[in-house]
Amino acid sequence: MSALRIFLRPADGIRAVGRATLALVGLVGAVAIFAARAGAAPGYAPRPLLEQLLRIGWLSLPVVGLTALFTGAALALQIDAGGQRFQAEDVVPAIVAIGMLRELGPVLGGLMVAARVASSIAAEIGSMRVTEQIDALVTLSTDPMGWLVTPRLWASVLALPLLVGVGDVIGIMGGWLVGTTTLGFTSQAYLANSWAYLESWDVVSGLIKGAVFGAIIALSGCWFGMRASRGAVGVGRATTNAVVAASVGILASNFILTSMFFT
Repeated sequence: MSALRIFLRPADGIRAVGRATLALVGLVGAVAIFAARAGAAPGYAPRPLLEQLLRIGWLSLPVVGLTALFTGAALALQIDAGGQRFQAEDVVPAIVAIGMLRELGPVLGGLMVAARVASSIAAEIGSMRVTEQIDALVTLSTDPMGWLVTPRLWASVLALPLLVGVGDVIGIMGGWLVGTTTLGFTSQAYLANSWAYLESWDVVSGLIKGAVFGAIIALSGCWFGMRASRGAVGVGRATTNAVVAASVGILASNFILTSMFFT
């Protein structure tokens, strides 16, 4: 519908807004039902859960660790450069630690895992959809939700907080490495300043964010994978949509959680 037509006929514009609103509400409801079914689907075995923990958690550790290391190092350089304008270079360790624990660790870790895991889940399940393997599971009286979605969902929810915790430590160590080799801090002074201003809620809030981001990543991959259309083009589209949806969901939920935790 053209903008001119909406301007000349306001009723058409109102109907268009109404249709879009109803479609959005329907989509949110469908995803909520999908998540509820995935979280409580019966019949899943421990072995698929352990396999997904290995794939999502252990195999994602290198990329999360490298991202956190370079982020913490770059953050220390940036804060020192800004702090020199106000003679506040001593706050570098504390701000690096707080920034990594509250925001950068969970968000960047979640985005890196989303790029790796959401795409993998969507491609795997989408390929099973277009080759009718999921229909075969139904024929064999096996619930696809319990066999495919539930292990990936719970594995992602359990693995992301662990990855975030490891990434936080590595990121702080990246700041420590730069601080002790470039910025003139002693190792003892840097670590003392890092822990002096931290609170337990700084750590807990980041781990909670990790669990939420893990759910978003797994649900995005499974949702688009389950709805992949026929053919390779449909699988590719599902993979792209899963990564985009997971990334946007992580950033949006991060704002909401930060508003709840620190406002």
